[in-house]
Amino acid sequence: MAAPVSKRIKTLSVTRPIVFGNTAKKFGDVRPPNAPTEHTHLWTIFVRGPQNEDISYYVEKVVFKLHDTYPNPIRTVEAPPFELTETGWGEFEINIKIYFVQESGEKNISFYHHLRLHPYIFTTDQKPIPEQMNEVSSSFYDEIIFNEPNEAFFKILMSKPGNLLPSNKTKDCVFSKQLEQEEIYRIQNGINTIKGQIEELKANITQKLKENESKN
Repeated sequence: MAAPVSKRIKTLSVTRPIVFGNTAKKFGDVRPPNAPTEHTHLWTIFVRGPQNEDISYYVEKVVFKLHDTYPNPIRTVEAPPFELTETGWGEFEINIKIYFVQESGEKNISFYHHLRLHPYIFTTDQKPIPEQMNEVSSSFYDEIIFNEPNEAFFKILMSKPGNLLPSNKTKDCVFSKQLEQEEIYRIQNGINTIKGQIEELKANITQKLKENESKN
């Protein structure tokens, strides 16, 4: 006989903060074993609590979808730490899916992280310039909201205190204004690219219309 379905708690929401992102470091004198010859960096992508807390009490597994050029690009991590280490040479978008414990009755959530291998500084015209550093860190803070969780999952969530975001005043804080500016630059760059494509399409259509008129 199937287990009874746990009732949902109406008008209640519970949040749990997470940090996701990646670190990266250029190869030194010693290359990782089995790293392809064209690879230049060692990187790690992760999902964790803001202060590296264990989130496995409500997270069952995390699935990372890498670039299709990687062998077995869909990687599943079923135990903490929810992180994956690989080598590479280029930056790309990584799809991250978080699956919650079975008691939750919640659907998985999916989002993207831009794998960052190179540090940047910005010029006055907001164009990024690669800058040499020993290690790169690209981390972002977010909050998962569980609306009207069921009673069983609510007990699980309440079994651990809510995680707190470290103060922005600490010297080790990784949520920098530079990362925010880089995200703004990527969005603006995407907007400008789309605008350029639209103008190019308009010009092509105008040219075609003129050619048709001259033929007639």
